[in-house]
Amino acid sequence: MKRRTLPVATALAATTCLLLTGCGGGDGSKNQDKIAGADSGDAATSSSPSPSSGSMDRPDMTLPGDVKETFEGWKTGDAAKGAVLADAGRAQTAVTYAVTQGNPNSSALAFYQSGSALPGSQDWVKSIADSDLTYAGPVRYNAVKIGLFNEKSAAVSYCADETKAFNRNRKTQKVDRAPPTDDSYVLYSTRLELNSKDVWQTTKLESQRGNKACTA
Repeated sequence: MKRRTLPVATALAATTCLLLTGCGGGDGSKNQDKIAGADSGDAATSSSPSPSSGSMDRPDMTLPGDVKETFEGWKTGDAAKGAVLADAGRAQTAVTYAVTQGNPNSSALAFYQSGSALPGSQDWVKSIADSDLTYAGPVRYNAVKIGLFNEKSAAVSYCADETKAFNRNRKTQKVDRAPPTDDSYVLYSTRLELNSKDVWQTTKLESQRGNKACTA
C-alpha cells in the first residue's frame, strides 16, 4: 500500500510552481535549482528553535495533543541566525496549526508567511480541510542550514522526517497507517524576509520529496 502524503508537508510543497517543486504538489519535480545561500551557514546543534519572542504579541499555535513537532539542531550561538531560525520554525508550525485547525485563514499562518508562500499555503490548507483530513503523530525537522543574504533577507533549508506521522480523517478519526517510504522524507528550502514588525516571514517555499539529502 502506498503511503499517502501528509497534508502538513504538502501544504508547504504546493505553494505554486517553485524551484524545487512541480505544479503537482511537490512530489514529482526533478528540478534541482535551489535558493541561493540555503546551503551556506552553520547547522545548529540543539533541540528546538529559540523560544524567545521578546515583547511581541505572537499568535497562539497550541497543537493537538497527538501532534508533535521536534526541531533538532535549530539553535545557534549567533543571535542573527538564531532569530531567523526561530521564525522559520514558527512558520512551519503555523502551517501545521492551520492544518490541524482546518483553517486556511489562520492568523498564525498570515503572521509568519507572506509573498508567494502565504496564498499557496492557504489554498492547500483549504483543500485539506475540504477533504476532511488532518494528521497525527510526530514529525522531526533536522539537518537545518542557514544563509544570511543581508540584514533583512535569508534562506533556510531543512529536512522533515514524517515516518511516524499519518493522515487522519476528521470525521471518522481513522488513521491511515500506510508504511513509510523515501517520500516520507522532505527537503525544504525557504526564503525569509524581515518585516516592519521584526518578524522573519517566510516569503518563498520549495520542497522535494525523497531527496537524498534527507533519506541518506
